[in-house]
Amino acid sequence: MEPPPRSWVLGPISMGSSRCAAAPEPMETWQGDQAVGEALQSGPKAAGKRLVLLHGWGADADDLLELGRLLCGERRQLVALRAPQPHPGGFGRQWYDLQNPNWPDLPQARLALRARLEALGRSLPLEHTVLLGFSQGAAMALDVGSDLALEGIVSCSGYPHPGWQAKATMAKVLLTHGKNDPVVPYAASEELLRRLQAQQASVELLSSQGQHGIDPELLPAMGRFIDPGQG
Repeated sequence: MEPPPRSWVLGPISMGSSRCAAAPEPMETWQGDQAVGEALQSGPKAAGKRLVLLHGWGADADDLLELGRLLCGERRQLVALRAPQPHPGGFGRQWYDLQNPNWPDLPQARLALRARLEALGRSLPLEHTVLLGFSQGAAMALDVGSDLALEGIVSCSGYPHPGWQAKATMAKVLLTHGKNDPVVPYAASEELLRRLQAQQASVELLSSQGQHGIDPELLPAMGRFIDPGQG
């Protein structure tokens, strides 16, 4: 089976992919703490801040690196984690099996991601890390990130896991979603917003007329959320 086209630009795309067609930035395999697992890294290693990227269902670790560089330039090190499971379609990866009713492997997926993020925190405090996820990666970012002392969380086209509840003490959150998303309905981010606001968490929802992707018109605001001093 051939993988679906990858593009985070406006238009219908696969559930997992948000990649643009720009020339790829230099990247290398993660060489730090091996408890981080399979990952790619890019950008200045000596940077005092980090953006951690969680790709979507059916994509792979490299999928969001170009987006990360557009958002951060050289201000942050980028670390893109690879999801642990192969995608059932024969290409890409998944954080847990979406096709298995009730998502029985979600609890283990949570524990595994938390351990990887805590391992990253040993080389740079999580207080200096923004966690950005797309689609399934966004759901994982919110779920696991709500219990960690992160600098911020960006959920792009995400959704709440069953039973997930926001916490008043969690990091600031930015939600982005296309109102014409045919894969993860826009209402999913509206529900996330409702739950976060109910706990008086710091949250903002950015919408576009796009589909299942990240509208380029949202990038400036996303960049300011990640690095408020830019621009």
